[in-house]
Amino acid sequence: MTADVDSERPGERPDRVQEAVGYELFRDDWGIPHLRAADALTLARAQGHATALDRAWQLETERHRVLGTSASHLGAEAVDWDRFVRRARIADTARRCFDRLAPETAAWVTAYVDGVNEGLAEGAERAPEFAAVGLAPGRWEPWTPLGVWLSTHILFAGFPTKLWREEVARRLGEHRMTLFATDGPGTAGSNGWLLTGARTATGAPLLAGDPHRFIEDPGVYQQIRLACPEFDVVGLAVPGIPGIAHFGHTGHVAWAITNAMADYQDLYREQVRRAPDGEVEALGPDGWYRAHAHTETIEVAGAEPERVEVIETDRGPVIIGDGPGAGGEAADSTFISLRYPPRVTGELGFDALPALLRARTVADVDTALDRWVEPVNVVLAADTAGSTLHRVAGYVPVRPYANRLRVVPAEDPAYAWRDGETVPLPRTEVDAAAGMAVMANERGLAAPLGVEFAPPHRARRIRELLGADTGWTPEAQAAVHTDTLLASSRRLLSLLAWAPDLGPAAERLRDRLLRWDRHMDADSTDATLYARLRTDVVHRLAAHPALKGVTGEDDPWRSAAYPALFRPWLAAVPRIGYALESLLTVGLLPYEDRSALVAASAEAVAAAAEETPPGPWGELHRLSPWQALPGLAPDEDAIRPGVAGDHDCVLSTSGVPGVTELFARGPAARYVWDLGRREDSRWVVPFGASGVPGSAHHRDQTPLWVRGALAPVVTDWNLLHRTTHHRTTHHPEENPAMTAATEPVAPALRAAVHEQKVEGFGTVRLVPVDPAADAELLHRWVTEERARSWGMADHTREQVREIYEFVDSLPTHHAYLALRDGVPAALFQTYEPDADPVGECYDVQPGDFGVHLLIAPAEGEGTVKGYTDALLTAFIAHVFSDPAHVRVVVEPDVRNEKAIARMVRIGFELGPEIRKPEKTARLAFLTRAALGLGLA
Repeated sequence: MTADVDSERPGERPDRVQEAVGYELFRDDWGIPHLRAADALTLARAQGHATALDRAWQLETERHRVLGTSASHLGAEAVDWDRFVRRARIADTARRCFDRLAPETAAWVTAYVDGVNEGLAEGAERAPEFAAVGLAPGRWEPWTPLGVWLSTHILFAGFPTKLWREEVARRLGEHRMTLFATDGPGTAGSNGWLLTGARTATGAPLLAGDPHRFIEDPGVYQQIRLACPEFDVVGLAVPGIPGIAHFGHTGHVAWAITNAMADYQDLYREQVRRAPDGEVEALGPDGWYRAHAHTETIEVAGAEPERVEVIETDRGPVIIGDGPGAGGEAADSTFISLRYPPRVTGELGFDALPALLRARTVADVDTALDRWVEPVNVVLAADTAGSTLHRVAGYVPVRPYANRLRVVPAEDPAYAWRDGETVPLPRTEVDAAAGMAVMANERGLAAPLGVEFAPPHRARRIRELLGADTGWTPEAQAAVHTDTLLASSRRLLSLLAWAPDLGPAAERLRDRLLRWDRHMDADSTDATLYARLRTDVVHRLAAHPALKGVTGEDDPWRSAAYPALFRPWLAAVPRIGYALESLLTVGLLPYEDRSALVAASAEAVAAAAEETPPGPWGELHRLSPWQALPGLAPDEDAIRPGVAGDHDCVLSTSGVPGVTELFARGPAARYVWDLGRREDSRWVVPFGASGVPGSAHHRDQTPLWVRGALAPVVTDWNLLHRTTHHRTTHHPEENPAMTAATEPVAPALRAAVHEQKVEGFGTVRLVPVDPAADAELLHRWVTEERARSWGMADHTREQVREIYEFVDSLPTHHAYLALRDGVPAALFQTYEPDADPVGECYDVQPGDFGVHLLIAPAEGEGTVKGYTDALLTAFIAHVFSDPAHVRVVVEPDVRNEKAIARMVRIGFELGPEIRKPEKTARLAFLTRAALGLGLA
């Protein structure tokens, strides 16, 4: 139902209407939703509703991925995923986990789902993807968010790596099983760091980082604020999931995670057979027994449906292997089952999510995360009292170490999980002497829990950067986020340095790369040259006889025994590329072979570089995000910007070495949580707050993300745009349709472009003019006799509105209301002189910036002493906050001697008189130098 709320007067606070509505939706200048509600359940419902408005297509994509129905509208390319998710029984596991939730958590998740269902139809109308594939939004079930979480993270522990190790052991020998161990294909890394108050400018902790995941469009993280009387939290939510699981700041305590790289999923080699009655049997420790089996149909757009037999043994769902034939004999083909904690325990950890929102201390976060299950994460947290936390959270079963390495036999009881037993999770104190803690997927705190970890380069580099200074601020964290040193290049460059018998071109190549600073900067041609050398070395290694077993014609990539979904984990060239540093170090090849191989690559790359000199790294290293419907992408450069960084840089924009320099893994968000002043926190995502193509906030954060900048976290409700009011209940039968009621935003509620407290005068805020909302006010001002020089004395209200709509459409002209303590006090306009008629009247200089000022009729020098001077102080500060503005240009009417005298008093230098159609004006100029601000 639509909430009817009276329009507010300028300056009226939004909380005056709080009691009349269920919740309010505000947005900042980046379109980020800020939600406020009377209680936590209404707020959960509001989060679901707002997410459906902004991310309808993304939500439906995730719902279909949970159900294994993506191919019904995306076609044959989605069949592999649909087959896997049905075999893995993701939807059924989500139902089980929902049924085990605490009642209050189940009600909270259900409220979120109710909001999603109420907003999907309206969200789908905005999203062109639905029409493109002829899809209508479906209905979410209460358990659907748990399914989204499962499908999003089922591959996080990288269980397909066990298939790769199995093939390596079989083809290269058991002793080579972990030869390629590193943070490889399909896994996800992140950076995170905590600075104690001893290392910050405020004396309060800072928590910062960036999750490195597969980057999707729309983004996998959603910036959001959730506020009710119990809590007020900003953070990065996962669309489709209530609350804020991974990165949040409650105003009292903040937390962040990285992937622990733990191993908690097992693969079992099963023996199965078809009984005479058609039922499926599996071999266990006690002999043959009846396994669960049923058949499902996958609808495929543009093709015939596919049938898949879903089999589950006592270990878990069979994810590899087609149904056994008849005859009662064990099948010859490979059958592999997956055992993963939520399927075994019926627990996912969602009971921790509401507790995180209510957390006020590190101890609260610690207690909440004791309930966490999957994925297993390393956690950092800090609170305003200065307390800190560094721990692992999740569920790791107790079982033999061999289970972590490879596929193990199902019928052997030695490989069973110990019922109910979990591995103790490590925790440590934050090093008080160092004043920091770092997490970057390295073999650190979580080492006892896993097998393969990221190389230590990112973690070491972050510690080095943070340890070089004190007095850290949120703004300064960008220098860490965007660091491009590629420490892993050292081994290849070392072999190049000692490569024998190089020709002249290769010698020049060697000299150039040895002088290179090893930074993968976007404008670096040396970085491109190094990448060319690395690619050539990878391919020469792949062709070496020592690796023929995993790179030849029968390599695992081509094996029909494994589903195509797992090919990224089974492709040898990417495996070699990611493990290049260790492969050039360990004894796989004699040193002489490695040196000769690098020398041959140097000759080949040098010869190619002589013919085609390398271009900047950023021209090759471009973002290539996953999209469910890539055909709807607009401008290619907008979606594939060139970016700095590389796999082992802190700025971990990871292509596939030896395959492509395009990258789909990288910072899926960046954040800085300030525990001293939450309003000084910062964040950014690769695209924008909206998932709707063509919307103003679909890609507006991309330029920030590319250059490593961060957007402010706005916490003052008065600086936000109130866009909608909603009246809701907790009972869907009482609230069958919740719709938005949009109304003009009062000036005091708009985000300011400039805010300044002027001593003895008040707070001056500059907010953009809203032509529709402000038409009446502006018409009253510009039709006064005193404003005749503005040329609108005889204009109607509609004509004034049209003029300011035109001004609003110009990139060179802008109009603002100046508010004094929330009350409109003046009209302030800016323009670029060379795009304005005034530019024809004088010699425009680079850096000139024109302004117009109209004081509100009821105010002025006669009412408050120094009134106009105070406003001008704020206006000039705003103009010169942009270093590109060198000189302010004004053009008061020559008859307005008082205004001209004021300009001179402030420091303006008078210029010539000019004739304009509406007046004869006197130009005046104020330079940055005249104010002692220095040059731009």
